[in-house]
Amino acid sequence: MHQHSLFDADPQQPIRDAEGGVRYLPGVFDGEWSMRLFSALLEHAAWTSQQRMMYERLIEVPRRMAMYRLDRDTLPPMLADTAERIGELLRAPFNSVGLNLYRDGRDSVALHNDKLHNLAQGRPIAVLSLGATRRMTVRAKRAPHATWQLQLESGSLVVMSHSSQQHYDHGIPKAPGVVDPRISLAFRVRTD
Repeated sequence: MHQHSLFDADPQQPIRDAEGGVRYLPGVFDGEWSMRLFSALLEHAAWTSQQRMMYERLIEVPRRMAMYRLDRDTLPPMLADTAERIGELLRAPFNSVGLNLYRDGRDSVALHNDKLHNLAQGRPIAVLSLGATRRMTVRAKRAPHATWQLQLESGSLVVMSHSSQQHYDHGIPKAPGVVDPRISLAFRVRTD
């Protein structure tokens, strides 16, 4: 696996704050590693479907999910090594990873921010993308609601500071033309 430094891959930093803001790092993991990890997770992750209440009715969440505690769960192939490498790269003791499987462009996640009550203050959230390129929208919570669009390529990493979650929402909108799947891995330092 070829791994770049944080500054080798033409990083983009649309949002800056004292903790690092929001950074997009393309090509952190090479194509071969990304493809092998994608295949391993697609086959071996404990994917679940969930339902949520929305507009007073129960709806199917438009993606599949899996959650692992890195310090205690049995992990799919390659996941422990990937977590260790991202932790070393960002100097963060990640202990949790949430996986999302977007089966095609119909799957999505609405604009939201990560809930901070059980995340370690000052520690980043790192999202690794695998598979199909999808667009991430990042939008300021306050008017005039400045918005940024990031094209998340396979092997890329989005790093969001803890404090950015207080001021910005992020999401993956529907993309009708996308027919291939994407997996995202959101690494976090949890306190619970």
